[in-house]
Amino acid sequence: MKPPLEDPVEWRLRTRTMCLPKSGELPLFMGIVNVTPDSFSDGGQHDYVEAAVAHGRSLIEAGADILDIGGESTRPFSDPVDSEEEWRRVGEVIRILSHESDCPISIDTSKACVAENAISNGAEIINDVTGLEGDPAMITIGVETGAGICAMHMQGRPKTMQIKPEYENVVEEIYSYLEERRNGLVAAGMCPHSICLDPGIGFGKTHTHNIELMQKASRFLDLGCPILVGHSRKGFLGKLIKHTLNRDGSTHERDIATAASACSLADQGIHILRVHDVATVRLALTAYASSKKKVSQL
Repeated sequence: MKPPLEDPVEWRLRTRTMCLPKSGELPLFMGIVNVTPDSFSDGGQHDYVEAAVAHGRSLIEAGADILDIGGESTRPFSDPVDSEEEWRRVGEVIRILSHESDCPISIDTSKACVAENAISNGAEIINDVTGLEGDPAMITIGVETGAGICAMHMQGRPKTMQIKPEYENVVEEIYSYLEERRNGLVAAGMCPHSICLDPGIGFGKTHTHNIELMQKASRFLDLGCPILVGHSRKGFLGKLIKHTLNRDGSTHERDIATAASACSLADQGIHILRVHDVATVRLALTAYASSKKKVSQL
């Protein structure tokens, strides 16, 4: 086994650098802005410009360090949309929020033309659930623009990924994929300090797989890149709530479960959490961190 790389201290974006949290500090928060009619937990709530912009502003006020704006649902069994429709949904939202705020904008897309348009209009990061494998031109866009890159693991595609996901060792197989993907992106000319990696909670994984990935998330820190985890409101949290408490796992209950499990991820040193409800998660982590301090430090 290769020795782990040095811990990253920054994530290089298109025009700036983000400092990553040190041990004991809160992770960075990537707030989710879904400009879609069919996302799994908030589809249709922010699917027009004014509502999406207002939601982005509220996430920034709540403490978001990054806004992740997407115009295509990647929920299980979802259908893709064409690039024109995807850009129509997110274009004006990106233009407004990138020009009125210093909060870095991430474009959540697997289409190179959408990513290129977003970067031309102020986006700093490309967040691609296909690990930059879904569109052959995406790597070129990443290299040429110098954008920050988040490459995620997904078994299959959203339409089929939850039919029958299988692994012999889910953590090590995803680790190997992300290591190979990181090396491939660097070999293609991408700056290694621009690459963030995401194990892809809920993307081609069973309930058991997701739990194991959450428990062993720190394993991915050995990759020497910023690590992002997007567990917010995912189905495995709803199952936990239903099976342990016999409740329905509503959005509000999933937000509480998201915040509680975020404490474990923060303890493991995960750098970035992608969440819907930034205020709740930030409050929970702040209180949790305070509970571990000595009275004299408060």
